[in-house]
Amino acid sequence: MENLGTEVSGVVKEVVAVRQSAAVRWRFPQRTLHIVDIENLAGTAIPTLGQVSEVQGRYMARIGFGADDQVVMAASHLGLLNAALGWPHARYRVRSGPHGADLELLDVLLHEDVARRFTHVAIGSGDGAFGQAAAGLVARGVRVTVVSRRDSLAAGLARAALNVIYLDAPQVKPRIAAA
Repeated sequence: MENLGTEVSGVVKEVVAVRQSAAVRWRFPQRTLHIVDIENLAGTAIPTLGQVSEVQGRYMARIGFGADDQVVMAASHLGLLNAALGWPHARYRVRSGPHGADLELLDVLLHEDVARRFTHVAIGSGDGAFGQAAAGLVARGVRVTVVSRRDSLAAGLARAALNVIYLDAPQVKPRIAAA
């Protein structure tokens, strides 16, 4: 009978270990963290409600959004209301002043264990300030996509990302008519 107790105890330990292993695997499924610098994507320091909605529509059309994805958006106190109304269901960070939105989003990337919690990070900005954070995430095995306007994408950020998606239409050079 003692052996039966030892065997049952061993089996229980194995079952608990398997359940814990499965729980860890399922706790953080494949999902994307969308870091959105709405001021950069809209191309203005204080985006209007219409501009925020337009950016959201273009963003979703180009990159999509999964059921388990999370959006963190940052803006100054002057742009927060339009950001929240134009792009609902996000987590909002607010900081005014030079590069305030960038600093709030960098705080998330650097201090919230993003590499353990997300398999993909989409950085919605072209600011070079995100280049080092993007490279660090890639080094830890996270897929990084940059979503930006063509005219605001810093070269260092583009090099750090595995993929770049542009929100605006491709720039077409005008043809010169032959004489």
